[in-house]
Amino acid sequence: MEWQKGEFTISTDRERLDIEAIHRFLAEESYWAGNRTKEQTLTAIKNSLPFGVYTGENLIGFARVVTDYATFAYLGDVFILTEYRGRGLSKWLMEAIVGHPELQGFRRWILATKDAHLLYEKFGFHSLVHPERWMEKPAPDAY
Repeated sequence: MEWQKGEFTISTDRERLDIEAIHRFLAEESYWAGNRTKEQTLTAIKNSLPFGVYTGENLIGFARVVTDYATFAYLGDVFILTEYRGRGLSKWLMEAIVGHPELQGFRRWILATKDAHLLYEKFGFHSLVHPERWMEKPAPDAY
């Protein structure tokens, strides 16, 4: 699928993804994936529905959804390059993701964020309703 807004495009076309740019951002600029290997990045993308954000052919943002396409979705690795922030691209990316026809009717979406709560709240995300029902097994260095 593809969405167009002025000079910007959002696409789920895997062939268009710039894996080097995605991995560079995740490894060097994100707080959540600094120790992720390129192989892990490739595997994560392979097993997710990816969303690339572009200006022309240049990737300037990314997100991926891990899902069973029936009941559950996890949103991860969301970013817009620093120089393109403040233009509404994160909001537009979220609109494309939550509006994607294959990502409808789930019982639950989840994500983890340290600093983007206000963005995600605009799309219905909030703190866990029943945190006592949730458990996790994090890696020692998990964010």
